[in-house]
Amino acid sequence: MTMQTTQLKPQRKNITVYPGSPYPLGATWDGAGINFALYADNATHVELCLFDSPSAETESLRIKLVERTHHVWHAYFPDLKPGQIYGYRVHGNYDPSNGHRYNPNKLLIDPYAKAISGTIDWNDTLFGYEVGNPEEDLSFSESDSAPFIPKCVVIDSNFDWGDDRAPKIPYHKSIIYEAHVKGFTKLHPEIPEEIRGTYAAFAHPVTINYLKELGITAVELMPVHHFVADRHLKEAGLTNYWGYNTIGYFAPDVRYSSSGGLGEQVVEFKTMVKELHKAGIEVILDVVYNHTAEGNQLGPTLSFKGIDNCSYYRLAEDKRYYMDYTGTGNTLNANLPNVLRLMMDSLRYWILDMHVDGFRFDLASTLARELHEVNRLSAFFDIVHQDPVISQVKLIAEPWDVGEGGYQVGKFPQDWAEWNGKYRDCIRDYWRGEDSILGEFAARFTGSPDLYQNDYRRPTASINFITAHDGFTLEDLVSYNEKHNEANGEDNMDG
Repeated sequence: MTMQTTQLKPQRKNITVYPGSPYPLGATWDGAGINFALYADNATHVELCLFDSPSAETESLRIKLVERTHHVWHAYFPDLKPGQIYGYRVHGNYDPSNGHRYNPNKLLIDPYAKAISGTIDWNDTLFGYEVGNPEEDLSFSESDSAPFIPKCVVIDSNFDWGDDRAPKIPYHKSIIYEAHVKGFTKLHPEIPEEIRGTYAAFAHPVTINYLKELGITAVELMPVHHFVADRHLKEAGLTNYWGYNTIGYFAPDVRYSSSGGLGEQVVEFKTMVKELHKAGIEVILDVVYNHTAEGNQLGPTLSFKGIDNCSYYRLAEDKRYYMDYTGTGNTLNANLPNVLRLMMDSLRYWILDMHVDGFRFDLASTLARELHEVNRLSAFFDIVHQDPVISQVKLIAEPWDVGEGGYQVGKFPQDWAEWNGKYRDCIRDYWRGEDSILGEFAARFTGSPDLYQNDYRRPTASINFITAHDGFTLEDLVSYNEKHNEANGEDNMDG
């Protein structure tokens, strides 16, 4: 075994570094030290940056990782402990026209970070190019983004789950309540003010008693993966409230923590799941694996784009640009082994470590696209189907995206349930007295056999819903033909 020592700034002592292991990816505390591992196929070298606090503007240690195994850069630090703040700087070619956007001036979030300390402070330095330069993203920024980007936190994964067990409620007995962690409790007068809008509030007896009285069997939480509020919204005094703009697929968002951002959010999330399970309520996560918060070629460099752009995203024929099946500027490439691994590792983590009971996949048709068309036999479905952990929980597709041929209601594989958009539309038409709707109403009300029977799928493949976050409220559904989002401050142009 080789060993190297690295001199830190004067206020820190020498630190010992061992080669470590390429597995598992991320930062892993084993009780004696921390192993760091980062996949970066096309990088020339990788630097791990250690910070003394989340607010530190510069790292106290920048150490070059010298070990590389199967495109994974890794090192082991016996002197480090949970709570360590870190990020990466990744070196390589800055050549956007060929899909490479390496810029070591940008501090990057670990895709496998289990906790992220805060939120983005929007600044031009967060972009890999010079904002305002006539060459746009073909220019190169030499400004350091570290003061403005949230840092990763190493966690201690130990937690006393006691006798926690998954409720395992069958689909035909499931009544699912979609909820937003913050909005559900933020104004509740019977919940202590200091925890309103947090995971702790969702686990409060008042919340759980209300859910039990409703008769629901599962809560489907809108995104809790750490997300980014877009710059144009922040500058307009608005925010990305729903959270469909992920940057951390392993990290529960710090904004919903009442107890802190140095790993406490992980403990608080686990406690919430444990309390809901005690009440016999399942926890389903709405997950966004189809795109990230880094946008298109003019978006910021926060993580994936600077780690290995062409190994994470679907790029156009001109590799400077991104394929966009999501309406957000980019699409993760679920055909690539490392992206599939990221998705599977993330899903297994939320099942095994966080004890969640299932997932609703946002714009799931995007995950089924191979070259261009949606393919129900794509690698994503194959690998989910054979996984002994993921295949055993609830898997619910939003069976469409914004690309051509993306509407795939009724066409997902066995073992998948689907948001039945045709059920929603039919029930609305029936309610408002649309002519000649009774025949379809009968089909929808009896399990949509026209969609599922021919594929030997049961009526439980249909998640029958009437309203959700991306449509009318229940009152608006039976009151208006057009949306009324005036209160959102975007002149009714959003949603």
